[in-house]
Amino acid sequence: MDTPSSHSLFTHIASRELFRVPKRPRMDGFVSGFNETGLLAVQHNAQHTIPLSLSFCKTSKFGHILAVSDEEGYVTLFDTRRKFPVTSNFEENSEKVKICDWVSHHNAVFDTCWNKEDTQILTASGDQTIKVWDVQEQKCLGLLTGHTGSVKSMCSHPTNSDIIVSGSRDGSFRIWDLRCKSTAKSRCGEVSICSMGGVKGAHISSQARRTRRGRAASMSITSVLCLKDQVSIATAGAVDSVLKFWDTRNLKSTVTQTSPSPQSTEKQTLHGISSLSQDESGLFLSASCMDNRIYLYNTLQLEKGPLKSFSGCRIESFFVKSAISPDASNIVSGSSDGNAYVWKVDKPLEDPTILKSHDGEVTAVDWCSSEIGKLATCSDDFTVRTWNKNSYVSSTQCASAIRRRVMAIPSIECKMLLNNGKRFEM
Repeated sequence: MDTPSSHSLFTHIASRELFRVPKRPRMDGFVSGFNETGLLAVQHNAQHTIPLSLSFCKTSKFGHILAVSDEEGYVTLFDTRRKFPVTSNFEENSEKVKICDWVSHHNAVFDTCWNKEDTQILTASGDQTIKVWDVQEQKCLGLLTGHTGSVKSMCSHPTNSDIIVSGSRDGSFRIWDLRCKSTAKSRCGEVSICSMGGVKGAHISSQARRTRRGRAASMSITSVLCLKDQVSIATAGAVDSVLKFWDTRNLKSTVTQTSPSPQSTEKQTLHGISSLSQDESGLFLSASCMDNRIYLYNTLQLEKGPLKSFSGCRIESFFVKSAISPDASNIVSGSSDGNAYVWKVDKPLEDPTILKSHDGEVTAVDWCSSEIGKLATCSDDFTVRTWNKNSYVSSTQCASAIRRRVMAIPSIECKMLLNNGKRFEM
């Protein structure tokens, strides 16, 4: 791997920018259909490896940069602006658009999370740790230890980038403050950061305990989200389709919970959830369920259960994820049948657009937050593909563009879900 120059790797990229990023239009005015704009090989030292997570940078300046983590523990950054003919050698092209790569863990990396204005990236691994990386130097700034199982999901606080929430196969979710570094260091000299707190056994259902005795796979936390109200955490697990919501000021019990079937019975099949996502405003939350459906919730009306559900894809493993677009107009999901599916949120009964090209289970997906209609998919076929919505844009103004950010859990003006108490100290 080439030694990084003394200048920021983003400085060189930013110097090539010609125009400012336009304001985000709404997607539902586009002509139906997507164009495949990129095919990337995930390989290191001429050996292909299976990608596990995708994450576009969050700032408009670097929104075209895509982070890909894989089974071998690498993180690779790609510049997704460059386009090549479909017939060209995609492996050679992948090297041309590769910004850098490095070994972040000596184990699979299940999730990545951009942080600190995209100057840092966090990696969650099967080695039971999370690492904080300086992207410019590819240097580890901190090692988050405390989980006793693979770390499957993580999310940064919406307004305080020092606060991180993670979920693990050990059945717990944990809260971390990146400022709280210990004097201890790992064998590799990495600074240790210990958890501020969390909840063990957050998703062990009574039915699962009776039938499976709390088997590890059943208690796994599969996804966590920090909600936009700044005090709430949403969690989901492998055991059932229940979403739980927690107040960080008092983690002794959930604030509320919801599921597709509020009137659950013992005879119902338990369907776990593979992933959660939320739109930019925090009003909508989507959950990919192992019953092959994606459920959409309004975070101000959780007691009503899902507003809508979307079907057509096959979710046969917990590696298959979905994501709602930043403007909440579309949902994209991977699928075990080798395709990706895109639904219009306001037309759940309409057939989804099917993105065909992959030759294996399509797993992680992500939307580009700075370029409307752009998304990425990855697959067990060792590739990542980028897609763009067709270029006709409606002149209709997006509702989210004229409303203020919605507080995910109701404030005093709305129906209070949270307990009274002091705000979680950051």
